[in-house]
Amino acid sequence: MSQEQRLNQFLAQAKPSATYKMIDRVAEKRATGAKIISLSAGEPDFDTPEHVRQAAIDAIQTGHTRYTQVAGLRQLREAIAEKFRHENQLSHVTWQDTIVCNGGKQVLYNALAATLNPDDEVIIPAPYWVSYPEMVQLTGARSVIVTCTEEYGFKLTPEQLEQAITPKTRWIILNSPSNPTGAVYSKAELQALAEVLLKYPHVLILSDDIYEHLTFDQQAFYTIAQVEPRLVERTLTMNGVSKAYAMTGWRIGFATGPKWLLNAMEKLQGQQTSGASSISQHAAWAALSGSQNFVHETNAVFEKRRDLMVKLLNDTPYLHCQKPEGAFYAFVNCAGLIGRISAQGQPLNSDEDVALALLDEANVAVVQGSAFGLAPYFRIAYALDDASLIQACEAIKAFCQATTV
Repeated sequence: MSQEQRLNQFLAQAKPSATYKMIDRVAEKRATGAKIISLSAGEPDFDTPEHVRQAAIDAIQTGHTRYTQVAGLRQLREAIAEKFRHENQLSHVTWQDTIVCNGGKQVLYNALAATLNPDDEVIIPAPYWVSYPEMVQLTGARSVIVTCTEEYGFKLTPEQLEQAITPKTRWIILNSPSNPTGAVYSKAELQALAEVLLKYPHVLILSDDIYEHLTFDQQAFYTIAQVEPRLVERTLTMNGVSKAYAMTGWRIGFATGPKWLLNAMEKLQGQQTSGASSISQHAAWAALSGSQNFVHETNAVFEKRRDLMVKLLNDTPYLHCQKPEGAFYAFVNCAGLIGRISAQGQPLNSDEDVALALLDEANVAVVQGSAFGLAPYFRIAYALDDASLIQACEAIKAFCQATTV
C-alpha cells in the first residue's frame, strides 16, 4: 500500500453522504442536457430574507471581516441565548452557555468528536439523517441503530430506548422534526423518553432541532430539555439558521448545553476551523433578532406543499406516503415496486434500484430510504415550487404505471 493510500482507519470505513452522491449524479445528468427535477437536496428554495442579506453587506462595508472569537460573536450569542429562553423556555441560558459553529453539522460533529472514544455507543433511531452514523464512525465509536417503523410514526418508543441502553451508551440522538420522515415528537412522547433517560445518568442527549420552525397542523414544538429540566445538564440542544431562514450556504449552526461540553467543543473548534465566518454571523444575528414574518410565511407554504405531495403520492400505484408532521420531506413507502421491472427493463429489487431508475427513466431525483436506515422507502424533499412538484409527481406516477411483473 502506498503512503497516499494510508488513511485514518475510521475515515476509511466511513461512507460518503448518499444525499450528496445523488446530487452529484444529478449534476452529471444535467451536464449532458437532461432536464432533471431534483427532490434530493434538503434546502429551502426561497431566497434568504432581504434584511439578512443587507446585514451581511453592511458587515462587509463596515469592516467586520476579521476573525471572531472561536465560540462566536457575543452579539450573536446573546441573540441565540434569547432565542433559547423565549422560544424553548430554557430560562437558564446566557450568552456564555452557547456556541456558534460552521453549520449545524459542525455542532453535531464537534460534540461527538469531543466526547466519544472507541467502544462507546451512540443510540440512533432509524430512519436517521445520513450523517449521524458516519460521524460516529469517524470517532471510532459504534452506532446502535434502533428501527422505528411506520406503524409507530417512525418514532422511538420508551421500550425501544430502554432496551438499547447499555453501560457503554454515551449518547442518544433525537431529531424532531425528522429528516427524512417529517415525524415530530409530542410533549408527552418526549416526556416518556425522558423518564427512561432519567434512570441512566451516564447517557448524554443530543437534540437536533434544526427543523424546529417547520411544524404543521398547528402542532406545538417541544425540545427534550424544555420538557424535562432535570436533563438540562446532559443535553446538547442544537439549532441553526439554515432551514428556518433559507440560509444553508451561510453555514451557521449553534447550540446550548452544559459548560464542560461547550468548552470541549470550543477547544476542538479552535484547532479545527476557528470561528465561523464573521459576515455570516452578522447575517445570522439579523435573522434571529429581526422580523420573523419570513419564518411564518414559508411555514405556511411548506404545509400546503406537504398536503399536495401526500395527495399526489398516495394517488400513485405501488406507493404509500404517511403524512409528515414537519420539516419538508416525504418518506415514501415503495414496497409495492420491489420485484417489479421498469419500462426500460431495470429490475427493481431494492429502493436504491427504484431511486436510480427514477433518475434515469423519469428524470426525477430522490434518495433511497436504505441510506437513512430503513427500506424500502425513498425520501422526497418538497422544497420546490408547486409546478415542479406536480410535474415530478406526474413523472413518478407514469414510471410506476409503466412497471411490469
